[in-house]
Amino acid sequence: MQLQRAPLWLLGAVLGAFVQRGCCGSLSHSLSYFYLYLPEPSGGPPQFSVRSYLDDQPITHFDSLTRKMEPLVPWMEEAEKEMFLVSKRVFRADLEKLSKLSHQSEGLHTWQAVWGCELRKDRGKGGYFHYGYDGMDFISFDKETLRWVTAQPQAQKVKEEWEEDPGSSEKMKDLLENACIQWLQRYLSYQKKEAVQRIEPPVGKVNSKVVDERLEVLTCQAFAFYPKEIQATWTRDGEACVYETLRSNVAPNSDRTYYIRLNIEIDPKERDRFRCHLEHEGLQEPLDLAFKEETATTRWALVGVLAAVILGAGLLFLIGCRWWRCRKKHLQEETTFPDDVCLERLPSCPSAEVGIHCW
Repeated sequence: MQLQRAPLWLLGAVLGAFVQRGCCGSLSHSLSYFYLYLPEPSGGPPQFSVRSYLDDQPITHFDSLTRKMEPLVPWMEEAEKEMFLVSKRVFRADLEKLSKLSHQSEGLHTWQAVWGCELRKDRGKGGYFHYGYDGMDFISFDKETLRWVTAQPQAQKVKEEWEEDPGSSEKMKDLLENACIQWLQRYLSYQKKEAVQRIEPPVGKVNSKVVDERLEVLTCQAFAFYPKEIQATWTRDGEACVYETLRSNVAPNSDRTYYIRLNIEIDPKERDRFRCHLEHEGLQEPLDLAFKEETATTRWALVGVLAAVILGAGLLFLIGCRWWRCRKKHLQEETTFPDDVCLERLPSCPSAEVGIHCW
């Protein structure tokens, strides 16, 4: 996958999709870093922040306000912080230098850097490095030619200065092809320890949308599973519909589990022949899900449950109101005080021993 010219405003999507190729999980893995620098912070967000990702999961966060590397996953607490802090210092200096060299107009602007490496299932290696300005590509490093590729006219001066020192380009190539790969392998070993201890089977659900009398779209959702690797496809009479199945990428949830969605277009008359087939190490046996049309009995049962809940809540509310009115009436009959009694008896209300407050 060529990312040399990827626009940086797509980083939110790119970081999650760069290395984990394949819709059902993959043996390829990546380590990515995203830096954000505000030359003139407005007092709200931090001037400098870094977030790192293993595959599509955020694993660490740093910003100039807390000045700490915060692990975002439990196993990252074992990681060596020195590597993170060194790269933070180096690339913060680069971003500050970029800001001065480019002589951009005054006002609120942002500089970004995103870099990372990939270890593919065929043992191949990949790496990329981009700098961006206000969300758009500014200058990128080509590790094959050891050259910087400009995307904006203002980047030409930066390119010339950085290419004056061939040694720095060699160091950049070594970072992407060696050091980064070593960190990636180390973090994968940390993650693997957690994966052995944690297995969450997928929960599946099938929905249907009838377009017309000859076209229906079945949607299968598998969610809340861990680890990420899953085999998911539609089958027709037990045969996999490889080319007919439209899949989303396996995506992360906030609780570090994953989800995937599969669509297939069918003839409504053949609906009963299709199943959503799921295989995951959390399942003792494969799961085959069919669409179950909601019956009138099911709908009325749901309506009945909802009505019972509303009726119960209403009764509780009425009982509570009745009790409060009786309680209030009882208290008023038991003791009545003039409005200024508190002021007369406790003019300053200073004593904590009394335990009474004047309002």
